[in-house]
Amino acid sequence: SVTFSYAITILWVLTVVNAFNFMDNMNGLCAGLGAIGAWQFAVIAAADGEYLVATIAFLMCGALAGFLPWNFPNARAFLGDAGSHLVGYLLAVMAILPHFYTKQNPRPLAVLSPLFVLAIPLADLAWVVILRTRAGKPFWIGDTNHLSHRLVRTGLSRTRAVLLIWLVAAAIGSIAWWL
Repeated sequence: SVTFSYAITILWVLTVVNAFNFMDNMNGLCAGLGAIGAWQFAVIAAADGEYLVATIAFLMCGALAGFLPWNFPNARAFLGDAGSHLVGYLLAVMAILPHFYTKQNPRPLAVLSPLFVLAIPLADLAWVVILRTRAGKPFWIGDTNHLSHRLVRTGLSRTRAVLLIWLVAAAIGSIAWWL
């Protein structure tokens, strides 16, 4: 039904916005993941002839790539909540704009593409919410249980932890190209 579709769409947008807000916990992490996600969506959309989505995605990727030298590794500029929310919102909308399945392009598994492209932020959000809920803490109160913090606790520097997360996000996201 239409009501169900609207509810799922609102839930999706809120989830992705919050996932990117949660990922804004180390220099360059949110902006880098946003650039990687935008690039992935741009490539997928361009290959499917969704040129408006591809253009918006390439522009977002370029904007975030231009911001990264000021934000990573030693930040002099920050996204903040407004920036991370905008990154999440734009990626959430880019994930629902393309028609992943059409009669001209019958690829039923392609609807999983956004989940692969956004796998790292979504998994981190789910993990942190589950941990905080189990501990009896409000999930909106920050802590150091994010993937990035856990990698730093294993001995990686913050910069290497962010680079590793970017690499994994790019690898997982590239699976979406073949769906």
